[in-house]
Amino acid sequence: MNTNNKTSTGSLTCIGTGITLAGQITTLSKNYLEEAESVFGILPDKLSEDWVKSLNPSYESLQYLYAEGKSRRQTYQDMTEVVCQAVRDGKKVVLALYGHPGIFACVGHFAIERLIGEGYPAQMLPGVSADACLYADLGFDPGTTGCQAYEATQFLFSGVPLNTSAYTILWQIGLAGEHTLKTFKTTAQNLEASVRILNKWYPLEHEMILYEAPFIPVQKPRIDRFMLKDLPKMDITSISTLVIPPLTGLKLDKNALDEFGLDIKDFG
Repeated sequence: MNTNNKTSTGSLTCIGTGITLAGQITTLSKNYLEEAESVFGILPDKLSEDWVKSLNPSYESLQYLYAEGKSRRQTYQDMTEVVCQAVRDGKKVVLALYGHPGIFACVGHFAIERLIGEGYPAQMLPGVSADACLYADLGFDPGTTGCQAYEATQFLFSGVPLNTSAYTILWQIGLAGEHTLKTFKTTAQNLEASVRILNKWYPLEHEMILYEAPFIPVQKPRIDRFMLKDLPKMDITSISTLVIPPLTGLKLDKNALDEFGLDIKDFG
């Protein structure tokens, strides 16, 4: 880390606005938002942007940096540079991001790393993310059976083995197999390929869940249950998450218990 602090007062704090509008931002994050000299945001809709702007009129959306046919990788670099330049200009900057500012949101990470390397103070505050909403709405504790989570395309392309005694969460299933970073949707062919890959671990009749957290308090979460074989028929959006319940129960391993001087009967 570069510990040479700039004489400029510029700084960056990345905050999360939560998933449900207004109700899930933390008190600390809201305080930083209200007191910032310059606020940038990457938020999902105008309602969210208007709410943030009501708390700090300096709010500026970075959505304009997206463009048809432009690689998202370049877009994220452009967003990072806009935020960093405001800090270099001596401003106390907040970057407001949907959900948790560091989960499926690379711009905050990029900006913090760059600014710290240049000697500016930069930090990230935790926020309520989609997984926190998911555990509450679906009513399961990831600590009970274990839980594994992957970005869908990363999982599909990497051949990672799955633990079928745990819950599996595949984020961004709406982008399954999309590798160009230029579009925001998957295809029926990609979903069919996804079924074939998942069928290595789960039977075609195994229950799947499509989950979408609500944007506003009056909305209900989307919880659609279906069989694996029907995945290509489902209405999948950019905010859909695929949740796969365990296929088998968690089993104790005798060899592992031997290492602790225990026996299976010790657990009743």
